[in-house]
Amino acid sequence: VQLQAYGGGLAQAGGSLRLSCAASGRTFSSYNMGWFRQAPGKEREFVAAISWSGGNTLYADSVRGRFTISRDNAKTTVYLQMNSLKPEDTAVYYCAADLTGGISSRAWRYDYWGQGTLVTVSS
Repeated sequence: VQLQAYGGGLAQAGGSLRLSCAASGRTFSSYNMGWFRQAPGKEREFVAAISWSGGNTLYADSVRGRFTISRDNAKTTVYLQMNSLKPEDTAVYYCAADLTGGISSRAWRYDYWGQGTLVTVSS
């Protein structure tokens, strides 16, 4: 499985960005997907996850109500719509694929990782 995240950039506080993660290599519709982020000097943290069917989602408390994860299995792509951005959302965002079990917020559950895309939110 190869994952390519893109869509990061610079946004102002209160603005929006949409991240995309294109997958290739195996049957995309058979695995759960997640987004994680890592801010400078901090550990990687969970952001959101979505089940293989798109029927179940999970969010970190810090982004619930502002971010929306979705997927298009026909396009083998998962998205993260980020609204009402805050400076504390500044981080490198990574997408990841989990080939087994239900959706999870635990990074160790994910088998494959993309290279990350930088999101910078200015105040």
